[in-house]
Amino acid sequence: MPGARRMILGHVVSDLSSKMNRTKKLGGDVLETPLNRCLNTFDITLLVVRCLKHVTGIGHMVGAGIYVLTGTVAKDLAGPGIVLSFLLAGLTSLLAALCYAEFGTRIPKAGSAYVYTYISIGEFWAFVIGWNIILEHMIGAASVARAWSGYIDSLLGGAISNITVTHVGELHEQLLGRYPDFLAFAACIVYACLLGIGVKGSAIFNSFFTMINLAVMVFVIVMGFYYARPENWTSGGGFLPFGFSGVIAGAATCFYAFVGFDSIATSSEEAITPTVSIPLATLTSMLVVTIGYILVSAALTLMVPYWSLNVGAALPEAFGSIGLTWAKYVVSVGALCGMTTTLFGSLFSLPRCLYAMAADGLLFSFLGSVNQKTQLPLVNLAISGISSALLALVFDLEKLVEFMSIGTLLAYTIVSASVIILRYRPPSPEEAAILAVGGTDDSSQSGGELPSPQSDGRTSRGKLGLELMMLAEEGTKMSEMWPRRGKSRELQQINRKIDDLMSGRVIP
Repeated sequence: MPGARRMILGHVVSDLSSKMNRTKKLGGDVLETPLNRCLNTFDITLLVVRCLKHVTGIGHMVGAGIYVLTGTVAKDLAGPGIVLSFLLAGLTSLLAALCYAEFGTRIPKAGSAYVYTYISIGEFWAFVIGWNIILEHMIGAASVARAWSGYIDSLLGGAISNITVTHVGELHEQLLGRYPDFLAFAACIVYACLLGIGVKGSAIFNSFFTMINLAVMVFVIVMGFYYARPENWTSGGGFLPFGFSGVIAGAATCFYAFVGFDSIATSSEEAITPTVSIPLATLTSMLVVTIGYILVSAALTLMVPYWSLNVGAALPEAFGSIGLTWAKYVVSVGALCGMTTTLFGSLFSLPRCLYAMAADGLLFSFLGSVNQKTQLPLVNLAISGISSALLALVFDLEKLVEFMSIGTLLAYTIVSASVIILRYRPPSPEEAAILAVGGTDDSSQSGGELPSPQSDGRTSRGKLGLELMMLAEEGTKMSEMWPRRGKSRELQQINRKIDDLMSGRVIP
């Protein structure tokens, strides 16, 4: 009897383990989607310019961070060495962004890190990462809304906070804000409603604010270098007043200013040509954002001494301190536009993560529904907007940002590991077909033809895709027959055939 119980328990554990580690299979045409493919490379690139410490493309990466983060890092961590901090953070972020770009090209599905983990590692880790992403974007939207509200309150001389405290009262819990932020609550609801008008309409709205934000960044750079005083980099401890350790500490903080490039991969199901747009938008966004951050931080620390910066509103107050009051308000407009695009980025990504998990049966089925008229997951959008608004209403900005960091880093780590796994396992038939016909094959993307003496490029690519699918199917069956033997001689031969076909050494 004890032996039978152990056998039953072993079967139960084995079955549970197999279900937790089962991977998602790509059935049918992975380019088919109920969502509206209407975003071009320009739309996706501008979607990413966001900042603050969380947020999609340039719009999602160049947001609150450039207006809030620079003051904190320069004054308390790195001094003028903040330019090196942003350089290191940008290079580090680029490595993670390239992993997302590769996945977005090979697997153009909504869900970002969740889908990539599900396909390459297994269901359990995908479930964990999926909830991490949901919380990341939800808390990200709430924190940006809170920062957006606080910025308006500071421009009005604290009128909003004073009225709220007087008529509503204060919150005295440790994790909560000083007062309920009704303006941040309203911001989440309003922006969620704007996203409901449709992907293309909201993309135009986002692009408009992003262009204003970029124009203000250029204004800050030009004016900052015009009023630059080189002695600000040599006095008060020099260029590295906190040493190189301060640069490293600043880079760790600045890294979060680049979070948002994952929203590019999230939009792959709504991209017209994801195999071209996703990697191009990723590289363009990272390049623009990194250069912009470095130049703005250099202009800021050259214009005023780093120790005199106002960490709450560094850029506007810096212009005010040198007597350019009008420039202070110009920069404030850019800050509000930047935080608006950041909020759009988080609220854009969150419903699509819910949609992807619901489509796989890991969330309630009604979350996988798409409105036939707008081709948007409107139920998810409503839930996302309300949930983010409630968090923004009561939680403190600093606490919201702290909650995000662990989940974000975990998602990046898992995606990087998933890329390695995906590269060194036999490709599925669907993946092989994507690579052959429209995925990452350079000749098909550029409109060229594979060499074939008897047929045109289209016929050659069709034969190539068919043969790759057959080889991949055969390889998959062999790997299932010998799961513990590693790569057998037969599998190695199949892999060599696939390599020859992809490189053009063998013509189908």
